[in-house]
Amino acid sequence: MPHPIRLYIDADACPVKQEVYRVAERFVGKGTALKVIVVSNAPIAVPRDEFIERVVVGSGMDEADNYIAERAGQGDVVITADVPLAARAVKAGAEVIAPNGTPFTKDAIGMTLATRNLMSDLRSAGAVTGGPKPFAPADRSRFLSALDAALVRLTRAGFGTPA
Repeated sequence: MPHPIRLYIDADACPVKQEVYRVAERFVGKGTALKVIVVSNAPIAVPRDEFIERVVVGSGMDEADNYIAERAGQGDVVITADVPLAARAVKAGAEVIAPNGTPFTKDAIGMTLATRNLMSDLRSAGAVTGGPKPFAPADRSRFLSALDAALVRLTRAGFGTPA
C-alpha cells in the first residue's frame, strides 16, 4: 500500500525551504498525502501547518544526514546539497534534488561522489581554494521545476494517495 510522500529537507543550510513549503502546500491542496520533514541540528522556524514536521537532531557531525538516510526510501523526496547523503538516499530509492535543482540519480551519483571526494582532497592539499558557485535566482527556478516534476512522477506512480 503506498504511503504518503515524505519530503525530507536537510535544513541547516538549505536556501529553498520556503519554496518547498509553497510547492508542498499546492500538492496537499490538490489532495496529495504529503508530509514535509524539516531536519536540522538546531531549532529553526517552520510554518505551523499540519503537513510540516520539524525534527531537531543532536549537534553531531552527521546527525541530520543519518536521520534522513535511515528513513528515506522509495516514494520519498530528499532535498540536500550533501553528496554523501544524496548517495545514501538514492541507494534507498528516494528521489534526491539539490537546492540548485540538480537531481541526483542512480546513473550519476557514483561520478558525483567521486568528483566531490576529489575536490575535497584538492582543497585539503591547497590546490583548490574556491567553493561552489553562489546560489542564484536561476538555481531557485531550476529547483522549483525539479521538485514539481519529482512530485508529479511520484503521484503518477501511486504515492501520496490519501488513505
